[in-house]
Amino acid sequence: MAEGAAKRHASPTQAISPPPLRRKVTSTATKNSAANFFTPVSQKQPAPITWRVIGTSVIIGKQITGNAVPFTKKPRRIAGFDLDSTLIKTKSGNVFPKSATDWQWWNAKVPTRLRELNAEGFQVVIFSNQKNISTQKDIKGGRSKSKSMSNFTDKMEAVMTELDFPISVYAATTDPKYRKPRLGMWHEFLDDYDLDVTGVDLPASFFVGDAAGRPGDHSAVDRRLAINMGVPFKTPEEFFLGQTTETPAMGFDPMSFVKSDLGEPAKPFTRKHPLELVIFCGSPGAGKSTFYWNHLEPLGYERVNQDLLKTRPKCLKVAREHLEAKKSVAVDNTNADPETRAHWTSLAKEFNVPIRCVQFISTPELCKHNNAVRASNKELNPESRISLPGIAFGDFGRRFRAPTLDEGFDDIIPVEFQFRGSEEAKGLWGQYWV
Repeated sequence: MAEGAAKRHASPTQAISPPPLRRKVTSTATKNSAANFFTPVSQKQPAPITWRVIGTSVIIGKQITGNAVPFTKKPRRIAGFDLDSTLIKTKSGNVFPKSATDWQWWNAKVPTRLRELNAEGFQVVIFSNQKNISTQKDIKGGRSKSKSMSNFTDKMEAVMTELDFPISVYAATTDPKYRKPRLGMWHEFLDDYDLDVTGVDLPASFFVGDAAGRPGDHSAVDRRLAINMGVPFKTPEEFFLGQTTETPAMGFDPMSFVKSDLGEPAKPFTRKHPLELVIFCGSPGAGKSTFYWNHLEPLGYERVNQDLLKTRPKCLKVAREHLEAKKSVAVDNTNADPETRAHWTSLAKEFNVPIRCVQFISTPELCKHNNAVRASNKELNPESRISLPGIAFGDFGRRFRAPTLDEGFDDIIPVEFQFRGSEEAKGLWGQYWV
């Protein structure tokens, strides 16, 4: 009794918990999501737009819903487009968008024409250089991807959703391998859709972009990409508006330096004296080392190269040792100005041997092209040279003074660059790389 009474007459300060309420929990699952959860993987509907990133190099988005291109066993026709100032532009008028919503169609005709291409059986793809996008996570902001990448993917999802047909976008960030005019994005696209197997109808395909090399264009990378792909090129004004524009001169054309092997070329260099000192004069990327290996090394000249020996005093020391051993020397350096070349003319006087100069005639565009090809293709880079910064070419141009006989040279041999190699090597070297 006492125990029961004590339970019935609790102290007024003792907390009495109310009976728990049976609250209804609202489920966040929808009928569709629940059904999709229990649906076998093979029967699930794929996401309408998917994204993947290759390292820090290229962002790839694919929309797979909408009116698909009819399947055909024939080679596929590709309609390729640049993005900014070709398909879309900013609403704000800024060069770069302020947000994911800062975009509008470049012209009202663009979405209609793109849908027509899809209906005609073209596979539409976008190739865009986007150097300002970071593919790294935003650790500070607690985001799984950077704000610049989120803005880009959100914008592109809006663009692709409005078009409502299967379309893909490839956006190259910083890796030169993927950036236009190089073919990294194109090869990735071909692999993604097995077009490297089924084939592409190149004459019936095309690429449209605003970087056409016209006065006022920031570059010619779009026109050069089309040339590398082997497809016709049009500007946005030509393709969407039907305007006629004059094709600008492309300037540097790598194929103009590719010669077909019709017989043995004339020898550009012959030995004149039993013992002599030969120095090269030419920009980085002008073909000096290749010239040495092809023409002077077979004649027994010892090579002195500052890229390998690091300093001019070390180069002079090694050259002196070779001359003392009665071996002719080839100095494979840039030797841009008379002050630099004077070190070598003085050495020749010290040993009382003739000194000759081989001058490499080349443009900065050619040298930058050689630099890019060499760094990007192991088969064309036997010495594993790394890519040189642009300042290397500008520095040579500022210092360069053409060699003259008054400096003490026995002769000056001008050499104009011509690429020779296998058909595969010509195919690589003959592409645009910058």
